[in-house]
Amino acid sequence: MAVSGFAMGIIDTIANIQLVSIYQRDSAVFLQALHFFIGFGALVSPLIADPFLSETGCGNHTENGTEIMHHFRNMLRNSPIAEHNITQSNLPYHEGEIEESNVHYAFWIMALINLPVPIAVLFLMYREQLIPCCPSGTPRLLDKDELAMENQQGAEGSDVEQKEHEAGGHGNIFSCCQNDNLRGLPVSFFMIHILGGMVLFMTDGIVGAYAGFVYTYGVSPPISLPNKTAGYLASIFWAAITAGRLLSIPLSYRFQPVRLLMFNLAGAIVTVLMLLIFYTSSTFLFAGTFFCGLFLSSIFPCMLAYTEDILDYQGCATSVLVTSAGMGEMVMQVLVGSIIQAQGSYSFLLCGMIIACLGFILFIGLLLFHRMHRNYLTGTTKKSAMVEEPATEQNGSAKTEQKEETESS
Repeated sequence: MAVSGFAMGIIDTIANIQLVSIYQRDSAVFLQALHFFIGFGALVSPLIADPFLSETGCGNHTENGTEIMHHFRNMLRNSPIAEHNITQSNLPYHEGEIEESNVHYAFWIMALINLPVPIAVLFLMYREQLIPCCPSGTPRLLDKDELAMENQQGAEGSDVEQKEHEAGGHGNIFSCCQNDNLRGLPVSFFMIHILGGMVLFMTDGIVGAYAGFVYTYGVSPPISLPNKTAGYLASIFWAAITAGRLLSIPLSYRFQPVRLLMFNLAGAIVTVLMLLIFYTSSTFLFAGTFFCGLFLSSIFPCMLAYTEDILDYQGCATSVLVTSAGMGEMVMQVLVGSIIQAQGSYSFLLCGMIIACLGFILFIGLLLFHRMHRNYLTGTTKKSAMVEEPATEQNGSAKTEQKEETESS
């Protein structure tokens, strides 16, 4: 699982950086589409695994949530090698009722579904001559483009192609983080990275914690939903995230990312507040879960597009934001889970409310530093323009004097 998560983290980071580098000001739409498919995969994969899960156990029995959690803890304490040491007293059902799950079939199915992707990537690498052991006789795709540009535009076309070549991901995407480029940058440049990462740390932390513990909250008092009914809460949450990202694709054409961010953050706070007020209503728990997923869905891609727009699409901000979001999902689940175990299930919504408010406050700080950074860039542009004007006037007067001398002679 660690190796799988490490690989997926690299894929996630590179995919976001490449979309931002290639499409730049239009990247918001493509980022929404990318994260729609992420949510769609998170929604579909449990449905694929569901037929292979064991029907025996907590789903068909009447034990309360505490006994079920004790059973899960006992199972986690013992490694697969030592499973035979689990005695009958540790299990909430008889030994003869144990039914083996065939969940490994679900992993094989997901692997086969994903198999065309690495095959397509390897084929593209082969065409681009990026595989050392398999040189291709056909010219690289980028070489064909360069040849066409040279025929059309000559030397000028080579410069344009070089820029496109770097935008396609073959250049140094971390050139903005080198020491020479960091000198002389304002504080606002670094604070935009930090605050943008902290906002995603909070919001993606809510996504991870809500998806992980909404079932625990549903089966606990005062709501005490049946196990099977509470199991639908996580599916509804991911379905809402998928629907929200699909809805955000056309919205990104019409509205700026900062407006969508403001609306979604405010909507998430209001939804969690309503869940706190109507904490005994199981009906509102389902409705609130849907709206919470809907508002949280497009915060991540909108924040990437907004931050990179501020920083002129250099790519470093994307890597910082993706890493911060992953850290938020990891840390917040551990933190919220510990608080729920110590203080009770009601603290689940209270933690969500506090985290959402902190995220909104950090976003307000990001807006302030964006304004400072914009003023800094405006002042720098004016200074450079003032320096260029005297040089232009000097060159113009020199040319005039030379012309007069030529005419007189």
